[in-house]
Amino acid sequence: TLEDIKARWVARGRRRSSLQIRYLDKSSILVPGLSDSHAHILEYGANRQLPLGGGKTIEETVALVRRYILDNNDILNDPSKFIEGWGWDHTSWPVEEWPTSDALEMDPIVRGRPVVLQSKDGHALWISKKALELSSPWPSDVEGGVIVKDSFGTPIGLLLDNAQDLVKRPAPTERDLLKRFNVTVNDALACGLTSIHDAGFNPVSLEFFTRQAAAGNLPVRIYGMRYFEERGPYWGNLSKPIVDAGNGRLNARSVKIFADGALRSGGAALNEPYCDNPRTKGFMRLDPKVLTDVIPRYLRDGWQVNVHAIGDYANGVVLDTFETALKDVNVTALRPRLEHAQILTKTDMERVGKLGVIASVQPTHAISDMWFAEDRLGPERVKGLYAFRSLLDHGCRLALGSDFPVEDMNPLSGFYAAVTRLSPEGQSPNGPSGWFPEQRLTRMEALRGMTIDAAYASFTEGNLGSLVPGKWADYVVLSQDIMTIPADQILSTKVQATVIDGRLAFGRI
Repeated sequence: TLEDIKARWVARGRRRSSLQIRYLDKSSILVPGLSDSHAHILEYGANRQLPLGGGKTIEETVALVRRYILDNNDILNDPSKFIEGWGWDHTSWPVEEWPTSDALEMDPIVRGRPVVLQSKDGHALWISKKALELSSPWPSDVEGGVIVKDSFGTPIGLLLDNAQDLVKRPAPTERDLLKRFNVTVNDALACGLTSIHDAGFNPVSLEFFTRQAAAGNLPVRIYGMRYFEERGPYWGNLSKPIVDAGNGRLNARSVKIFADGALRSGGAALNEPYCDNPRTKGFMRLDPKVLTDVIPRYLRDGWQVNVHAIGDYANGVVLDTFETALKDVNVTALRPRLEHAQILTKTDMERVGKLGVIASVQPTHAISDMWFAEDRLGPERVKGLYAFRSLLDHGCRLALGSDFPVEDMNPLSGFYAAVTRLSPEGQSPNGPSGWFPEQRLTRMEALRGMTIDAAYASFTEGNLGSLVPGKWADYVVLSQDIMTIPADQILSTKVQATVIDGRLAFGRI
């Protein structure tokens, strides 16, 4: 009770009058600090500079690039400046087709400039003729990627997965990185996020976040996954994990490995061909032998291993490797993760639970992909896509995230998607009951996925994830009780305050 708290306060030699008491609105609720278990911090900040999600045709998307150029005199007056944007989505266009460099050349303002545009899912780049020229010569093929070409063998300006790495562009400056970081942090705190798992520290971002931690400039907690470069040397025994740097604000003790591509761009590695493109089963971004080599080594060297796996073939290969590597070891000490775990066979859903592998999933992906998923996979295979309830029922622990900037950063969007399987407008291909409603999570399961289970997935459950004596005081005040209000009111909930380490980081109480 409040009187008990006052008594303990005084018993520790403090003046009763120095205890500050804040009262919440009657309708408000206080929850543990919210975590996003899979996101891209600097990429989100970059995306905010030229977001392309509003372009519902190729022409509209090019028009957004044109407007960006006209609105920025430094770019307008310097045709050599690189223009980078994020978020185009060919699956939302009237005709689902790949964009080409020719489309960018049609606009006289855009023409002749180096333009690099990232797709919504982060697995495809649409680039201009100038960018193609500056990155030439182009190889005939790329392991784990695709250079899309015309009938004459000429690149059309569309690159998938590992082929994206071939584009040459200026490295971001420190000013660029700080600008991107600050944009992301401000939005994250306003959404009630206190912890973010960044799914891909490259050397530049690792050094940046390490500098910010040393300077005491991390307003949120960051759990970083260091990027694995399959063509680079093994570094697991040469580098030490970062644990609780910057007063507990920065951890980087895991490695992120890409097994395959994405469903949206047709790169997810499947056991059987795509229904809407029977010529392909997608592709692995690396040779499975690489997984069997490096995963046990990283685990032995004290690194958590987090593998991006979308397709049922890719998930099966990764689970085979985990199963071998985890024999006779304490899985609680290692906590391997499947990042996305989107399409799994029934047998592999059982294996995830038996092995103790964490499934890091994104509920908002489910309600984005539900509109085209059955066309891609067919009526039977689609039942194994985003099967969150089935994973839980097989004993799997779920850590929930958004994959921002791919999806909306707001954790309440993920909460809503997990418990309804509906679009924000209350729609789904299966009607108002939701898309495969039997796969819905309960509200408590969804909240656990972005609090205590997300903390477990980052080895921080001893300090974070629940509101109990002795843990760090990270919490969020919401304007209404998301655990009891009608589901269609969840998205109208506002964040009134975000508190980290007992200090107000956003809003007011």
